[in-house]
Amino acid sequence: MNKWECTACGYVYDPAKGDPGKGVNPGTSFEQIPNTWVCPNCGAAKSGFKELK
Repeated sequence: MNKWECTACGYVYDPAKGDPGKGVNPGTSFEQIPNTWVCPNCGAAKSGFKELK
């Protein structure tokens, strides 16, 4: 599973860690996160993330 970066603030979503504070369990791929999820640092929409390769 690849990591994804917020283009607004640089936060990196790591699927291995998830985002437990927002109800996203470790092991959840970025594609599985609901579209209503936002960046935990700046509040940017999920659509504002780019995949890191």
